[in-house]
Amino acid sequence: MAVFVALGAFLMTLFGGWTAQRVTDRRHLVLGLAGGLMLGVVGLDLLPEAMEAAGEKVFGVPQALLLFMGGFLFAHVVERLLAVRQAAHGVGADERVPQVGLTAAAAMVAHSLMDGIALGAAFQVGGGMGATVALAVITHDFADGFNTYTITSLYGNARRKAVLMLIADAAAPIVGAASTLLFTLPEELLGSYLGFFGGALLYLAAAEILPEAHHEHPALSTLLCTVAGVGFIWLVVGVSGG
Repeated sequence: MAVFVALGAFLMTLFGGWTAQRVTDRRHLVLGLAGGLMLGVVGLDLLPEAMEAAGEKVFGVPQALLLFMGGFLFAHVVERLLAVRQAAHGVGADERVPQVGLTAAAAMVAHSLMDGIALGAAFQVGGGMGATVALAVITHDFADGFNTYTITSLYGNARRKAVLMLIADAAAPIVGAASTLLFTLPEELLGSYLGFFGGALLYLAAAEILPEAHHEHPALSTLLCTVAGVGFIWLVVGVSGG
């Protein structure tokens, strides 16, 4: 059942990427919406789940929050190192580094893999729990597909690479759900991963996606798209019961 439900996540992810691809003539709106979706996923979905699963304190600070900060700093360091490497080869400082986009997209694929594992584990607990998690996974996978394609292409990668990352992101929940037939992921480890991934995602949204969205088109419509993205994730979290 979990693998069958994951097929719905596969289709929803592809639909999200297709939507991002079709509205390239409104790029600032796409980026504004993507930034809002990413902020919503981090603040309303990933971080609360991470705190619940890995909330034990390490020297006075919850483990999930330490990893959240670590993910943020990791994304910043990776981007700076790649930018320095590109500059050494004559690339301007204001030019996008394709490897950053591919790394971020790979993190999205890993996140979708964890979604599939969570889906499979939920169905092992019971049908009711599985249905709740399935609703959350399928609905927010639209945002995952949208963001995966947008992030990959934003950093100057060819359309072919963006599509390949999108397909990988769509297939990841199926692989994750199927893997739960072989093992179960400890809750604390899952929470730690969510915290780290949330920090990296927040960096991309706040330092890259949103500034780019407002760079050439600081319009009210772009801001409204960002707010709408956050609101959509809030709706998804509310409907799925958190």
